[in-house]
Amino acid sequence: MSGLCGWIGGGALDEQAVIAAMAAPLARFDGSLPRTASSRRSAAAVAASAESVHVARHGGVIAAVWGRAGARSEPLAYAIAADGLALALAQAWPLPPQELCATLSGSFALCILDEARGEALLAVDRMASKPLSWQLSGETLVFASSADALRRHPATPGELDPQSLYDYVYFHMVPSPGSIYRDQQRLLPGEFLHYRQGRVSTGSYWRMRFEEQHELPFDGLREQFLGLLRSSVRDAAAGAKVGAFLSGGTDSSTLAGVLCETSGAAADTYSIGFEAAGYDEMEYARLASRHFGTRHHEYYVTPDDVVAAIPLAAAICDQPCGNASIIPSYYCARMAAADGVTHMLGGDGGDELFGGNERYAKQRVFAHYERVPALLRRALLEPVIDHWPGQSRLAGKARSYIAQAKLGMPARLESYNLLGRYGPGHVFTAAFLADVDSNRPLDNLRRLYGRSEAGTLINRMLELDFQVTLADNDLPKVMRACELAGVTARFPFLNDAMVAFSAKLSPRQKLKGKQLRWFFKAALDDFLPQQIIRKQKHGFGLPFGVWLRQHPNMMAMANDSLSDLRRRQIVRADFIDTLMSQRLNEHAGYHGTMVWVLMMLEQWFRQREGAPPC
Repeated sequence: MSGLCGWIGGGALDEQAVIAAMAAPLARFDGSLPRTASSRRSAAAVAASAESVHVARHGGVIAAVWGRAGARSEPLAYAIAADGLALALAQAWPLPPQELCATLSGSFALCILDEARGEALLAVDRMASKPLSWQLSGETLVFASSADALRRHPATPGELDPQSLYDYVYFHMVPSPGSIYRDQQRLLPGEFLHYRQGRVSTGSYWRMRFEEQHELPFDGLREQFLGLLRSSVRDAAAGAKVGAFLSGGTDSSTLAGVLCETSGAAADTYSIGFEAAGYDEMEYARLASRHFGTRHHEYYVTPDDVVAAIPLAAAICDQPCGNASIIPSYYCARMAAADGVTHMLGGDGGDELFGGNERYAKQRVFAHYERVPALLRRALLEPVIDHWPGQSRLAGKARSYIAQAKLGMPARLESYNLLGRYGPGHVFTAAFLADVDSNRPLDNLRRLYGRSEAGTLINRMLELDFQVTLADNDLPKVMRACELAGVTARFPFLNDAMVAFSAKLSPRQKLKGKQLRWFFKAALDDFLPQQIIRKQKHGFGLPFGVWLRQHPNMMAMANDSLSDLRRRQIVRADFIDTLMSQRLNEHAGYHGTMVWVLMMLEQWFRQREGAPPC
């Protein structure tokens, strides 16, 4: 759990002991020695690989940065070149927080602590690729990149939040800005926090601004895009022995090819396979490797590998993580680490920037119904479909289409939500549900969706996914898997210039009819193999449900975990019994997802010392 931690305000403490205790979880897996700076009522520490650690003092100001930040302004760039990043920021303080953050680029989490003025600034980068949580306790502001570090401060010991536990089962992760612990908050992408004399305020220093009125010529955009691809990969590969994840999809294949091109040598690429029908995508990875001439490395994950890695994955994730692909991502990164690779390039962000998720095309089909006049829908179409004679397949599809279309966005995205299909009352105990709001997950989605200033459906969905899919789910998964393996993840598609470029693409260049990521694929038409351009999205999906019924060790771990979970009085005992004895036999892949989500929750509990039942 590499990262940043510290505090400002409150009474005097043994600052060296407290900051060491907070930093310990951050250095737990990679063995980094934290760099610290402290004063009488403030302290900060960063634990990470050397190129990502920046700590300095200037007078009474402490500045600390985790990550690789650069400057957008010439004066700050000169200061960084002369004095280093942290000292340059300490000297630039007290610029207005929004102005200071807007001058930074790259991937970072930062703090500036000014004890004499009673002020502090916290901030994360534009994609929140480096997370930062905070909690105000009295007049003490405590912050950390990991909830495990934050709760080690005496003022913020951490109390589990039932609502966040509910949200985890709903989303399979804990959505920001909340945390699994009460009163902890996480900064959103492009957000800063300003602390002053015991009070805090948050604000955005950056928001995505989409170009939706004009469409720039393809040829010029293509040349700019290819140039940005090369520069983004060069920057991500700089100063490191680099390898690349290679699933055989468009994003990972593109990065592998560009890495070979920009380095002038065969890149090291790493792929994971599964001996399970419908899950193994190794042939596409091999195809990409042959096409670009990479040095390709493969590993087939086994059920016993999964059983061995589950407690490790639960330990390194500070929030419960129900994304099963963390396991194959870990084994892929571990294979690279064994070869001496220090940094892995991941293709995360490509779908969200360029329009690559299947749901984007699906929701566009539903949007057609919303354009039909309401009176016509209610007076003619819906009565005809509702009273269609017989049970024809066509009538059933029409009823399903109308039912989903009437939900509206973003609720329609959750129409197949697993918890919704079971029903919260069938899953959770009555005592647990009494302390939560079952409507909050959708309310939060509506809030996030509603704050978008985009005027088109595709861009509103993309902006929602920057938060829900990227910042809360995929980036933490890849970063934690890599850290567990002893390497660092970098994401070339999330380069600031690439993100800004994607905003210039028109909605039609992202989703053309039903063609996903039209511009991306057209621009790379003569670079990628056609089989990869045409393939459906897959990734490193884990065949957990299928394997669960076939492998005794895996079933034993699941049964043991769910047996202990039922004692916490969160999930109904009869739901667990039905899930394991009946539902898995009906559809192992589908219901195995809920087994995984609940098992990982219990495993997360076990890895936290003294984690109490709710």
